[in-house]
Amino acid sequence: MSPNSNLRTPNTGGTGHLQPAAARPHRGLRLLPLAPLLAVVAMSGCTTVGPNFKTPPAPAVASYTRAPLPAGTASAPGSMGGAQRFGATQTVAPDWWRQFGSARLDDLVQQALRNSPTLAAAEATLRQAQQTYAAQAGSTLYPTVNGKLGVSRNAFSSSSFGQNSGSTNIFNLYNASVAVNYNLDLFGGNRRALEALAAQADYQSFQLAGARLTLAANVAVTAFNQAQLGAQIEATEAILKAQESQLDIAHKRFALGAAARTDVLTLQTQVEQTRASLPPLRNKQEQANHLLAVLIGQAPGAADIPRFTLTDFALPSNLPLVVPSDLVRQRPDIQASTALLHAATAQYGVAVSNLYPQINLSASLGTQALTTSALFGPGSIVWNLAGQLAQPLFNAGLKAGANAAQASLQAAGANYQQTVLQALRNVADALRALDNDAQTLQAQAAADASAQESLKLVAQQYQLGAASYLQLLTAQQQAQQTRIGLIAAQGQRLADSAALYQAMGGGVLNTHGTSPVAPMATAQ
Repeated sequence: MSPNSNLRTPNTGGTGHLQPAAARPHRGLRLLPLAPLLAVVAMSGCTTVGPNFKTPPAPAVASYTRAPLPAGTASAPGSMGGAQRFGATQTVAPDWWRQFGSARLDDLVQQALRNSPTLAAAEATLRQAQQTYAAQAGSTLYPTVNGKLGVSRNAFSSSSFGQNSGSTNIFNLYNASVAVNYNLDLFGGNRRALEALAAQADYQSFQLAGARLTLAANVAVTAFNQAQLGAQIEATEAILKAQESQLDIAHKRFALGAAARTDVLTLQTQVEQTRASLPPLRNKQEQANHLLAVLIGQAPGAADIPRFTLTDFALPSNLPLVVPSDLVRQRPDIQASTALLHAATAQYGVAVSNLYPQINLSASLGTQALTTSALFGPGSIVWNLAGQLAQPLFNAGLKAGANAAQASLQAAGANYQQTVLQALRNVADALRALDNDAQTLQAQAAADASAQESLKLVAQQYQLGAASYLQLLTAQQQAQQTRIGLIAAQGQRLADSAALYQAMGGGVLNTHGTSPVAPMATAQ
């Protein structure tokens, strides 16, 4: 059986005949006694029991949403108001965050991908899985060869040989030998176990890809959130300033008897309510900075996190739309679920193989002598060649083990289907959010335009003496309140775009996936 036998094409063939152990004189140290074992290993056929893994078919749907998507989203004047169009593609750009046009964001993402402890742990776990596969492959695909060199001092009483002399023979025994052991794996249990380990390594590879995608998305969305909070803090501070001016005027009018105390108290309440809204916003902004520091692998107190503004970013005008049949090969979570299904299939094959005979072959070749000078001399050769076949006759647990592995396979299949459904839902949510939030921004932009126009008219009236200063302050406050809603809508469009890139798989995989330890993990 070749170490690289294809798991999907069982081979059949004859087996060699084992000779009984023997010892005979021989001139020199020769390897002829090992030839029968090597011939059996090379010529014996092998059959792999259990089901062969087949990649699940792609979802039989043509679109993510029941209602057709518009050709493009709504547009609005101003920042982040451009229309976005969806372009069909098979893959997403691996460095998709560059589409937002911020060099500082690009630097942060690169720092995170280089320094994140989460990625370091995922990479180490992948190496562990790959080395576990390599270790198991080395001990099961090939015969194990061990060398032994020993010496012992022995004493035998003559009475043990039926003599009555009572004498004791004391002598030294020197030996040197090479032993070979091999499990014939006639029904493929070892190969199925290796196939499961290879699939586990694939799973860890896709987990690493998913961690990279999540990390990049978290950095981008947190940067957008930091910029949004900064703009909202500025707008709130402007509102607070206008309210404090109104309150100051109210105090003066009250002192002159031109205003009631209730008016002063009402304005005082508004001022304090606005003032109370600032600390939570600043707290969220600081939390965003702390999160960015951790994402790039630094302590919050030591990291120099840039202060982003919404004007630092550009809204991508063209967004990728991977069709559902390609999405299953693009998203790391679906590929990881596929690898787990592959592992469960192989583990079921291991459980089935346990019901069949196990054949172990062993051979040893060495020398024995009473002195070191005679250790490799004529007549010192000893060798043995043995074979063992073990067939379970009654073990109720083996069948139960196979049934358990089959149930695990069924659970892995159901989990795969659920992962695909969640992925389709994730994309559908992102697409609808892009469309609906674009309409929200359109309405907020219209409201902001109206508020700014109203403020402009009041300011003109104030200059002409047709409006009071209080009316001007009120118009300024309303304009800032409207601006806060516009800022939130602008930030949300950026976050929605990043969410779609993430939902599409983020370009971290190619359409053929990755296979760190093929060929054992090759799917049919």
